[in-house]
Amino acid sequence: MSDAGEQGAPFRAGFVAVVGRPNTGKSTLVNALVQQKISIVTSKPQTTRHSILGILHRPDAQMIFVDTPGIHSGSRKLINRAMNRTAAASLAGADVALFVVEATRWTKEDDQVVQKLRDERIPTFLIVNKLDLLKRREDVLPVLQDYQRRGEFVEIVPISARQGTNLERLLELIGEQLPESAALFPSDTITDRGIEFRVGEVFREKLLATLRDEVPYGLAVEVLALEERDDMTYVDALIWVEKESHRGIVVGRGGSLLKKVSTDARLDLERIFERRFYVKAHVKVKENWSDNARALRQLGYEAPQ
Repeated sequence: MSDAGEQGAPFRAGFVAVVGRPNTGKSTLVNALVQQKISIVTSKPQTTRHSILGILHRPDAQMIFVDTPGIHSGSRKLINRAMNRTAAASLAGADVALFVVEATRWTKEDDQVVQKLRDERIPTFLIVNKLDLLKRREDVLPVLQDYQRRGEFVEIVPISARQGTNLERLLELIGEQLPESAALFPSDTITDRGIEFRVGEVFREKLLATLRDEVPYGLAVEVLALEERDDMTYVDALIWVEKESHRGIVVGRGGSLLKKVSTDARLDLERIFERRFYVKAHVKVKENWSDNARALRQLGYEAPQ
C-alpha cells in the first residue's frame, strides 16, 4: 500500500458515496471511473439493489466508490425499504458524496436526496449526467444554473458517464476533498464483493435485459454452488420469481429464454474474469419473496428480524 503520491505530495484515501434517484447512471459512472465492470447496468430503474464498492488506485490517491441503490419513494415493500436504508447508510461513512442527476430533468425524488445530503453534511459534488441527451450545447448553461440553486454543492460537474466526458476532471476534484491517509485496501483489490455475488449480479443483468417489464422487479438470483475444476468454473444458479406465470416467461418456450440468458451470462463472465465458465440455472417460484424479511436476508439484504 502507498503512503505518498508523486513528488512527495500527501497520499489521500477515502470513501465516495455515489447517490441519487433510480436510473440516473450511478452504476455506469462507477464502472467508468474504476474502469472495470463492478456494477451491472440496465435501462430499468432499481437495477442496483445492494451497495457495492469499486476501488480506483491512483499514484496519489485511493478512491473507494460506493455504488448505491437509487433512493426512491412510492413503494412500501420490504425490498424497497431495504434498498433505501442501504443507500442512506452509505452516506454515514462517506468522506465525499457524488449526487448524480440527469441533465434532462429534475424530480421530487432529487429534492429528497438533497435533504438527505443536507442532513449528513458531507462535501457533495452535483454530477449532471447524460449531457449527451441535451440537443443543443447552449442548453447546458441554463440547466446548470437552475440546478445550482437546488442545494449546497462543492461544485457542479457536467459529465457523460457513457461517453466518458469530463471524468478525469471529476477525479481530480474528488482527490482534493479526500483526507490524507494510507491506502485502505490492497492495490490488487477492485471491489469488496466476492465472485459468487458478482456472478449472481451478471445473471440478473442478463435477465433484466431480456425480460418484459412486469417480471424483472419480482426476480432475484441466488448462486447455490460455484466450483473451480480443471480450468473451468461451474455455476449453479437459482432464479427466484414471485408468480407461477413468471416462471413460464423466464424459462421461455422449450427453455429457449433461459438458455439464451445463461449463454449471455456465461460469455460476459468469461470476459470479466478471463476464465471459462459452465452455467446451469433453474427457476423457483417463491410467492411475495420481495416482501418477506426471511427471504430477503437469505438473498443478502438488510431486512428486519
